[in-house]
Amino acid sequence: MKWVTRSKVKVDRVACPWLIHRFIDGEAEFIFAAADEVLPTAQRENAIPYDVPAVELGHHDGRCSFEAIITKYRLKDPALELLAQIVHGADCKVDFHGRMEAVGLLAIATGFSLMGIPDHEVLKLEFPVYDALYLYCQHKLKGE
Repeated sequence: MKWVTRSKVKVDRVACPWLIHRFIDGEAEFIFAAADEVLPTAQRENAIPYDVPAVELGHHDGRCSFEAIITKYRLKDPALELLAQIVHGADCKVDFHGRMEAVGLLAIATGFSLMGIPDHEVLKLEFPVYDALYLYCQHKLKGE
C-alpha cells in the first residue's frame, strides 16, 4: 500500500510511518509531497493520505495523526497507547500529557529536521528511535 503526507517530516510524520510499517503494513511505501500536492498525489498514486488537514488520518478533536491511526486500525496495545501520549505531546505542544518524554522526542525530531536530510533518510534514521521508545513504553508499563 502507498501512503502520502507532507514533506519535511517531523514528529507525527515520522511516528506515523513507523507505526504503519511496524503494525499495519510492513511493505508500506511512503510518498512525501508539498502540502498542496498531498491530496492530488494521493488520488494519482492511489495512496492513503495522513497528517494533513481534512483527511481521516489527520488531527481531529485535539488528537494527532498517530492517535487517529491507532484508533482507525484498532491497535490495542498499552505500550502503543503510552507512546501515543508521548508523540501527541511532542507533536501538539499544547499539552504534553504530563509526559516528560515528549519534550525529549520533540528535541530529537527538531534536531533531525535541522540536519536537512531527505525525508526517507529521516525515516531510516529515526525508526530505531521509535523502536527504542516502544520498548521503553513496554518496560515502563511492567513497572521496571
